[in-house]
Amino acid sequence: MASIIARNVNKLRFLNSRLTQCRSPPIPDRTLPLLQPAVPLGIGIQSFAMYQRCLFSTSTATVNPENQGDANSGEGEKSGESNKSSDGGRAVRGGPISWLSFLLLVATGAGVLFYYDREKKQHIEEINNASEAVKQGPSAGKAAIGGPFNLINHDGKNVTDRDFLGKWTLIYFGFTHCPDICPDELQKLATAVDKIKEKAGIEIVPVFISVDPERDTVEQVREYVKEFHPKLIGLTGTSDEIRSVARAYRVYYMKIAEEDSDYLVDHSIVMYLMSPNMQFVKFFGKNNDVDALADGIVKEIKQYKKQ
Repeated sequence: MASIIARNVNKLRFLNSRLTQCRSPPIPDRTLPLLQPAVPLGIGIQSFAMYQRCLFSTSTATVNPENQGDANSGEGEKSGESNKSSDGGRAVRGGPISWLSFLLLVATGAGVLFYYDREKKQHIEEINNASEAVKQGPSAGKAAIGGPFNLINHDGKNVTDRDFLGKWTLIYFGFTHCPDICPDELQKLATAVDKIKEKAGIEIVPVFISVDPERDTVEQVREYVKEFHPKLIGLTGTSDEIRSVARAYRVYYMKIAEEDSDYLVDHSIVMYLMSPNMQFVKFFGKNNDVDALADGIVKEIKQYKKQ
């Protein structure tokens, strides 16, 4: 066995010295075929490892420093040929697929960003267009408040919304059995109407609509409106008619039971200024005093005439 190993080592040394003299880098594909015939058949993996250790332990002493790098590089290429081939396989098989996946991912991401950016811009443009349409169009309040009605006035005559066309109208909803709020509001309304006539020369028709049709008969309403203003028009009607006009003007009202089978009516405390076309202009709440109410009505009428 020792003689066989010695002969093979001498052969390998000879081959290595010839390669060193040629100063050419070791080529993995040519070197392995030279080594394979030198290894006896049947020796196995341990014998081959021993040959390699013997080869590189002896060759390092004979090569010069300049060629040592070449020899070491050859050693790396020989000892790691299987790893190199597997790494090379990964580079060949995995590299193009990985780059393709990366490019597809980038393209998909760019496409998604472009799509959402376009949708966002389109949505913003739609909002802006809608806002411009609202600014240029009629007020939403004019379409939401007011509408046709058919009631009975305090003289027992049928009255509709068309009977008020061509006049500025100030409408208040209440009931004749109201203990304090309705009288206060109607007194404020009557005083404001007189002030507007005196200062601005504008005729305002004051209107009272009952939300208690069960008790507010024509006679009851007639006696009630006389207490506030000679031109105050009182209107009442059936439960369905009052419910319809209250819904049209967005007025809330509800019975509140009390002792002795009596009741009050909880309702909205609002005055509605209607144009000569019986279109809603503005509402005025309880927080307005007489002066604020009169000035506000005059201001709205002047702005309306400028349109």
